[in-house]
Amino acid sequence: MTSSRSHYFTPKDDALALLTLGELRTLEARAASALPPHTLMARAGAAAAQFLLESDQHSPERQALPVWIAAGPGNNGGDALVLAAELQNAGVAVEVCMPVEVKPDDARWALDTARAAGVSITAEAPPSLQGYSWVVDGLFGIGLTRPLEGVFAELASRIAARSRREGGVLALDVPSGLNSDTGEAVSGGAAVRATHTITFIGAKPGHYTAQGRDLTGNLYVATLDVAPPAQPSIVLNAPSLFAAHLPPRDFASNKGTFGTLAVIGGDTGMCGAPILAARMALFGGAGKVNVAFLGAGAPPYDPPHPELMLHHVDDFALDKMDAISIGCGMGSSDRAKGVLSNVLALDVPKLLDADALNLVSRDDKLAAAVAARGAKSDPCILTPHPLEAARFLGIDVKEVQRDRIAAARQLAARFASVAVLKGSGTVVASPDGRVAINPTGNAALATGGTGDVLGGLIGALLAQRLPPFEAALAGVYLHGLAAQVLTDEGEGPAGLTAGELAPKVRSLLNRRFYSS
Repeated sequence: MTSSRSHYFTPKDDALALLTLGELRTLEARAASALPPHTLMARAGAAAAQFLLESDQHSPERQALPVWIAAGPGNNGGDALVLAAELQNAGVAVEVCMPVEVKPDDARWALDTARAAGVSITAEAPPSLQGYSWVVDGLFGIGLTRPLEGVFAELASRIAARSRREGGVLALDVPSGLNSDTGEAVSGGAAVRATHTITFIGAKPGHYTAQGRDLTGNLYVATLDVAPPAQPSIVLNAPSLFAAHLPPRDFASNKGTFGTLAVIGGDTGMCGAPILAARMALFGGAGKVNVAFLGAGAPPYDPPHPELMLHHVDDFALDKMDAISIGCGMGSSDRAKGVLSNVLALDVPKLLDADALNLVSRDDKLAAAVAARGAKSDPCILTPHPLEAARFLGIDVKEVQRDRIAAARQLAARFASVAVLKGSGTVVASPDGRVAINPTGNAALATGGTGDVLGGLIGALLAQRLPPFEAALAGVYLHGLAAQVLTDEGEGPAGLTAGELAPKVRSLLNRRFYSS
């Protein structure tokens, strides 16, 4: 959907710039200085109106209903008022609730525009938000620094309830109350939950991580004809960032072409985790996959996948590997610590997960060894969930989740490693400063073993000689996409098991990157 003044699209497969508040303010100021007054606000309101008009073209019944718009006192409210005027001029009935009159000059111009168009504007909200085709959240945008209070908190709560109950909630720029940089509600306060968000100039990091993914709904970007920065500090993970690093599958290939991976873990009674990881590594394209168990009682082979080569770690030459994934079911014994120390000394690409991360977080020598690998241009990949990240950083989980991007950057810098902070909107940070947020994945991954599977997949990509950052990007993207596709096929989100991800990852890998 396009217009002469604005282009908007769904950013599903694009390596989009995710613009921080600072970057946006710079772009806005530069654009405003080169344009007539009120141009950006006019474009934003027109783009939102275009979205609503086109979205309802298929439904005459919905199109006949009025649109209800909540307008805040700042420029987000100004965008909402331009939207109202555009809809009114297009013959759509509009009701605007503006509890506090807008204050900025641009927004005052928008208020005059709405009044001139004959828009009905009141300070009171109706008793019910039923009976409207759309409810529009134009209360607060990206500049909010305090939690929503009073009438604005009440309106946010009512709009969120409408979203859950009936749908049809459009947020302008960001859902009100959402921190656009972090994806968390501002100061833990109330926030709107939208079914759709149209954001202006560029997508924001907060749309894609933490609470932001749930609150934003389906995201559309209206660029307003403002070009993104040449080098954004954060991008949205997409195949264009890693596809070129996947190895070609030539006729003359052999199993050595695609590398040999060792999955190390499995203390006594915990053999399942490394087997899950190793199975995924097979489906992820590694040429050969070994499992090296630490404990007793390990199976001699894996009946569903006898292709896996199972060993005890004492009887296995780890230095012959092309990559190592260590930590699944490894335990925290002195024996485990010794194995990890030996692995860190090897000049082999490696991923640390689960118990390996916990060992490093409690041992300064191991932590120093991890950082030393990065100093030698051989960064490890660390894949913590928020609790493991909190242990690494010496903070609590709430603080990690309060700013997931900052936490991932701190991990990458402190350990000179690629940090994969798992969760809603997994953040991948490189020690060289690159940061990407992953858009794939859903609640189907909220089950035991999915982290082990991710470790096996990224390990397989390392074995295929992808650089660490790109291996992490490809792994989290395919892992999350597999969960989404399985959910679309009716196999999730409830009850999906970790082992079911591997065949779907194989299918996606081949169809998207190796089909002729």
